[in-house]
Amino acid sequence: MSAARPLLLVGGGGLAREVLAAVRLLPHLWRPVGALDDDSARHGADLDGLPVLGGTELAGSTDAAVVVCVANAHRPLGRLNLVARLGLTPDRWATVVHPAASVAVGAEVGPGTVLLAGAVVTAPLRLGAHVVAMPHVLITHDDEVGDGVTFAGRASLGGSVRVGEGAYLGQGSSVREGVSIGAGAVVGMGSVVLADVPAGEVWAGNPARRLREGSGS
Repeated sequence: MSAARPLLLVGGGGLAREVLAAVRLLPHLWRPVGALDDDSARHGADLDGLPVLGGTELAGSTDAAVVVCVANAHRPLGRLNLVARLGLTPDRWATVVHPAASVAVGAEVGPGTVLLAGAVVTAPLRLGAHVVAMPHVLITHDDEVGDGVTFAGRASLGGSVRVGEGAYLGQGSSVREGVSIGAGAVVGMGSVVLADVPAGEVWAGNPARRLREGSGS
């Protein structure tokens, strides 16, 4: 059996704590060695027993695997922007699938993606790179999920939904089958999406309606 690979978490907030908890259930795959965060106030802090070693520039000075653990509805493209800034090769990105997630045989999970406890992928499909699915997310048949999408807890997709790069689906949101969510769009928590959401817009409500243009970055 090969040794567990050293792993760096990028981010020092709540999502990093949740990913760390998942990683610790996979000791045969990952050996967390530290967290990185560009907030200097966090340097030297303790993240549930894991040291915050310094800024994200340190990711390039080691061959450890890296997973980016940041998500923010006000900056839906922030994770992908950070991935681009780090500029690591594809083999450096860790894919973390919690043992209590359910992924259909034949489904492909992109590099850097995180699926937390209770996340379900019901049929063979491809999730993009650096996707985050928080607990109890439901992704169903023929869905298309682009890079950097964030699903907050209990977000669910009907069949044949298309979710564009860097979109953010809020906690408990539901998307009707066949609907498209544009790149960088934000769907508010508890929303019921029955119509296409254009790229970069913020929608919320039941049924969901446009609120405003998003910040995107």
